[in-house]
Amino acid sequence: MGNCLNRAHRLQSRWLRGLAIGAAILATHAGDAAAGKQDGPARPGAGIPVGAQHYVVFLVGAPAGQQATWRDGDGALHIYFQYSDRGRGPATTSVLHLDASGVPIAESVTGNDYLKSPVHEEYALTSGSAHWQNEIEHGTRELSGPALYVSVDPSPIETGVLVAAAHQHGGQLALLPEGEAHVARVTELTVESSGEKKHVALYAATGLDYSPNYVWLDGEGAFFASVSDWLSVVPDAWQSALPALRAAQDKVVEARSAELARTLIHRPAGPVAITHVDLFDAATARIVRDQTVVLDGKRIQSVGPADSAQVPADSKMIDGRGRTLLPGLWDMHAHVADNDGLLNLAAGVTTVRDLANDIDTLLARRRRIENLEEVGTRIVLAGVIDGPGPYHGPTKVLVSSDDEARAAVDNYKRLGYVQIKIYSSVPPAVVPAIIAEAHRLGMRVSGHIPAEMYADQCVELGYNEIQHANFLMLNFMRDVKDTNTRSRFTAVAQRGASLELHSAAMQSFVKLLLARRVDLDPTLDVFEDMYMQGPGAIPPAFQPVANRLPPQVRREVLSSGLAAPPGMQETYRRSFQNMLAMIGMMYRAGIPIEDGTDEMPGFSLHRELELDVEAGIPPNRVLQDATLNAARIMSMDGDLGSIVPGKLADLDLITGNPVADIANVRHVVLTIKDGNLYEPAELDAALGIAPQ
Repeated sequence: MGNCLNRAHRLQSRWLRGLAIGAAILATHAGDAAAGKQDGPARPGAGIPVGAQHYVVFLVGAPAGQQATWRDGDGALHIYFQYSDRGRGPATTSVLHLDASGVPIAESVTGNDYLKSPVHEEYALTSGSAHWQNEIEHGTRELSGPALYVSVDPSPIETGVLVAAAHQHGGQLALLPEGEAHVARVTELTVESSGEKKHVALYAATGLDYSPNYVWLDGEGAFFASVSDWLSVVPDAWQSALPALRAAQDKVVEARSAELARTLIHRPAGPVAITHVDLFDAATARIVRDQTVVLDGKRIQSVGPADSAQVPADSKMIDGRGRTLLPGLWDMHAHVADNDGLLNLAAGVTTVRDLANDIDTLLARRRRIENLEEVGTRIVLAGVIDGPGPYHGPTKVLVSSDDEARAAVDNYKRLGYVQIKIYSSVPPAVVPAIIAEAHRLGMRVSGHIPAEMYADQCVELGYNEIQHANFLMLNFMRDVKDTNTRSRFTAVAQRGASLELHSAAMQSFVKLLLARRVDLDPTLDVFEDMYMQGPGAIPPAFQPVANRLPPQVRREVLSSGLAAPPGMQETYRRSFQNMLAMIGMMYRAGIPIEDGTDEMPGFSLHRELELDVEAGIPPNRVLQDATLNAARIMSMDGDLGSIVPGKLADLDLITGNPVADIANVRHVVLTIKDGNLYEPAELDAALGIAPQ
C-alpha cells in the first residue's frame, strides 16, 4: 500500500521505455499472443454501487481511467482502480478493513496489474500475527505495535490511508514487510470548481521510495488527489483543480530539489588535482599509470605523469592511488524522472540521452540542472514521435500525415533537440517524411521498428540507429507484424533461441548495417530481466546492491521477470543467450554498440557494461563505447568523452581497475561533472541507499 505514485514514476521511466514495459507479462499473455488475442483497453469495473465516490485518472495530462471508492455494510473500504495505456494498465479491486486508528487489519487485492499479470494479494492481522501473500512473496510477522502492510499493487487512495493512519500514531508507522513511514504536512491550498471551494493539504510520506510520496487530503483527512507529471487522480467533480494542485506540488518538489542541490553539489573554490591516479585513455582504450589530472573550473587544465606534474599551490588535492579515473559514463537510453540525477551521478554517469519524455517537464528539469537548482546529469535531447491509435505511447506528439510529421520534427529542432525517435505506432507511410525532415535539419533518427515494418526497411530508409535488440531479431520473424503490441517480446522469447546467427540472411543484414553506418542501442539489461528469470527473483543488475536499497524499492525489483509458459523457461533463457551472442557477433563485425539502460538509472548501466563483456566485447572497448564513442555518436566529443586538457571536467573516480574487471565500475568514490564534485556516499544517503 502507499507507494503507487512513485511506482508510477518508475513506470514513467518505462512508458517511453517501450521495451521494459513488457518486462513482467506472465505466461498467460504469451499464450494469448500465440492464440492471436490482442491487447485492448481496460474495461470499467462492474458492480460499482450508486453513491460511490468517482475519480478520473489522467495519464500524461489526458483522461485514461477511473478510481471509485465506497463502503459496504461492514464498513470495509472498497477501491476500484483502472486505466489504459496502449492496451496495458491495471484493473484492480481492493478491499480494506481498518481498525479504529485507520490501520488496515485485512486487505485483499484482485484483478490484473499494469502489465496484465493476474493479481491475487491477501493480508490479515490475527491476534498480533500478520500474514501476507502475493505473486512475489509470502511472510509472517509477530507485531508488538501498529504496522501497515504495503501492497504490491496499490491504488492511489491507499497513500491517503497510510498518511491518515500515520497521523494517528504520531506521524510515523512501521511498514510490512519492512521499513518505516514518516509523514508530514508540507503545504495547503484552496481549490475551486463550479463555484464550490475546498481546502486541501499536501502531505509527504517518506520511507516508501527514494524520495517522498505526495498525496492531497481534504479537510476531514480523507484522500482528495494524487498528482504527478505521469499519473494523476482527482475527483470527477474537481478535474478543473488539477493545474492548481500540480503547480502547488511542483513548488514543493522543486524546493526540495534545490535544497538537495545546495548540499550535494560541491563547487571547488579553486583548482582540483587528482594525483597518482591510473587513467583510462579513451582514445587508445588503455590504462595509463600514475598520472595527475588538474581541473580548473569546468575544464581539464592538464594531464600528465605524476612525477612531473605542475600542480597549482591552492589546489584541492585528491589522492588517486589504487584508483582509476574514467571519463564520465554515458547512458544512451534514458527517460529522465525524479531521482535519476542522484542515482546516475552516484554511479559515475554524467551524461544521459533522453530518448522520449514530456517536453515541458524535461526542458524545465534541464534548466534547473543547468542552473544548479537540481542535482542531475547532462541531458542530450531526443524527441519521440508516434502515431495515433490504441497502442500509441502516452505522448502528445502524434502524427498521421507527412505534414504533421514535418511539423513535429521542426518543433523539436526549434526546442533544441538533436535526435528524433520513431515509436511503434507511427504509420509506415509517414516514416520517410520524418527521416527526411530530420536529416534536412541535421538531426539523427533512431527508434523502434514500427508495426508492419522490419529493421532492414527502416535502415534502408535512413535510420541512424536502432533501439532494442528484440527488433534486430524480429527482422527475421517476418510473420510478426503487430510489433506495437506485446508480440515484440513474446515472439522473441519463444523463437529467438533458434535464430541462426551465421545464416546468409543474418550476414546480409549485418552488411547492410555496416554499409549504412547504423549504431545499435540493444538495452541488454532489460531483456536479461525479462527472459532469464520469473517474478520473485532479484534481477542480476541489483544482486550486488539489493541489500543496500530501501526496503520497498528492493521489494519492487522482485517483480521484473517474464514468467514463461510451462516448459518454456529454458527456451526463454536460450533466447537471451542467443541475443547476447548476436550483439557480440555484430560488434566483431564492426557495428558500433551503445550502452543504454531503459531501466532504473545508475545500477542498470553498470549491468549493461557487464553484459557487453559477457557478449564478448573486451572491457576496455566497453569503457570506450560508454565514454568517447558515445560522445562521438552525438557529435559532442570536442568537449566530452576523454580526459584531455581543454575538455569539460566530467570524470569518474573508482576503486580498482575496470579493464581488468568491468564490475569495478560499481565502486565509484567520486563523480565530477562540469568541475563540480559529487560524493556517491552523500547521494546514496539522500536516496536512502545504505553505504557500500
